[in-house]
Amino acid sequence: MKSIVCDVLLRNATIVDGSGETPYIADVGVKDGRILDIGKFNATKAGFVLDCTGLVACPGFVDIHGHSELEALRTGYMHGKLAQGVTTEVAGNCGVGVYPLGSGEAAIQTARILSRDVLGDYDGPWSWRSFDDFAGVLARRGSGTNIAFLQPHSPLRCAAMEGNPNRAATPPEIDRMVRLLEQSLDEGCVGFSSGLYYAPALFADHDELVALLSAVAGKGKFFAVHHRCEGNDVLSSLQEVLDLAKETHVRLEVSHLKAIGRKNQGKVPRMLRMIEEYRDAGVDVLFDQYPYEYGSTSLFSLLPPEYLRLTRDVLQERLRAPEDRAAMRSAMEHPDGWDSIYELCGWDDISVVSLDSAPQYEGMSFTRIAEARSQDPFDAFFDLLAQERGAAVMVDITQTEESLRMIMRHPLGCFGTDALYSGGRCHPRSWAGAVHLLGRYWRQEAVLPLEQTIRRMTYEPAKRLGLNDRGLLKTENRADIVVFDPRTIQDNATVSEPTALNTGIELVLVNGIPAYRKGSFTDELAGQVLLL
Repeated sequence: MKSIVCDVLLRNATIVDGSGETPYIADVGVKDGRILDIGKFNATKAGFVLDCTGLVACPGFVDIHGHSELEALRTGYMHGKLAQGVTTEVAGNCGVGVYPLGSGEAAIQTARILSRDVLGDYDGPWSWRSFDDFAGVLARRGSGTNIAFLQPHSPLRCAAMEGNPNRAATPPEIDRMVRLLEQSLDEGCVGFSSGLYYAPALFADHDELVALLSAVAGKGKFFAVHHRCEGNDVLSSLQEVLDLAKETHVRLEVSHLKAIGRKNQGKVPRMLRMIEEYRDAGVDVLFDQYPYEYGSTSLFSLLPPEYLRLTRDVLQERLRAPEDRAAMRSAMEHPDGWDSIYELCGWDDISVVSLDSAPQYEGMSFTRIAEARSQDPFDAFFDLLAQERGAAVMVDITQTEESLRMIMRHPLGCFGTDALYSGGRCHPRSWAGAVHLLGRYWRQEAVLPLEQTIRRMTYEPAKRLGLNDRGLLKTENRADIVVFDPRTIQDNATVSEPTALNTGIELVLVNGIPAYRKGSFTDELAGQVLLL
């Protein structure tokens, strides 16, 4: 038996290597941030040794859909991700982001307002202008996890368009956007994201999208999209982005695939067939999913699109005007060509997660809030948004468990958390999404075998990103490793206690360095900014 010298030694682990192949028992030796050996060997010297008998060792989880760019600047430690075994994240999703910035304080304030509900705020100096600047700031501060970045759509519009970006862009403005996008892709962004549901990206027309996606395809990178409608018009909305991918030959990642509203759950099989049909026709399309039947986003996104054109100050004035309230209510009750979460879910199933100006309502549905205020739910909603200057985030029950499992079983899907860290509270997925998938949908319900579940969380997203040395346990790969107890793995986070630590995560290594051990964080900034 050969002998090795290593920094970390995992003894007698059940190896689920990320490939989808059958698990096996072996030791893992780690040296200088990489996997030195997997097998049976003598370690003549090891700095950290863990007996993994009865435990699973697998690659660190790769979160293909995150929003942690400002969270990484605020704390750097990334506790929410490490506590669930995520060692690599892709940030900059849904078209929401903070780079590039235009010049001047006004550009910074616009970026802060547009990103606050999803990304939160950052009180440090906004000293960057380009993506390269931003990546440099983060690299100097350090991160507890590895982070790759997409170039979001909304800051491109803000930087390239004169005045209010909540309108169609002119041809010269589209050209400026393309140049800025190509610069970010050359500087290391892994792709481009848009949130066609959110202002200002929802005002992008076909010509703008074709120009931007053609640039992405020309750089060999991918397009991640929160498409326009996930509710009543989900089929035509999905077809729009599939047709764009077909026209431009861009690789397409459909973000957090789902159908919103109980009446729309019957459309899920057709959605999956559409993706299969386009893929069979040569379109490189895949999708990701977070493992919850309820979602989370900005409370302001409940408003009709024509009001999302307005700046926050003007919008809040309109929220106080009786005639505008009546028009907003009518549009929310009878939407035409857009997703009204109210119409799809109802006030009973829409709850406040974070409301900086009225934290006493956090965790309550709007039905309960209205009762507490002795108001109609619409009036309570309008009043709260009219006074909100900080983060306003909700959770909403969007789909059935049956649909969630159907999407989860599909071979073209992979895992993402869609975690938000924008307020005092968050969706439980922000601290527990990966463990919820393992604890409920593998250990309790066996929706997929363990080796396939792990593959969707590791190798599959790493392959989509082009991370050739992560997502798979093999020699010479980066030593991003999670060790967990398959008998006890379970999430404990809830809407009321979203940061409760998970059960069963024994060890998390990031680039070979212990970052989390049985409920304790080492606060090592062992992650890397991944430029591709």
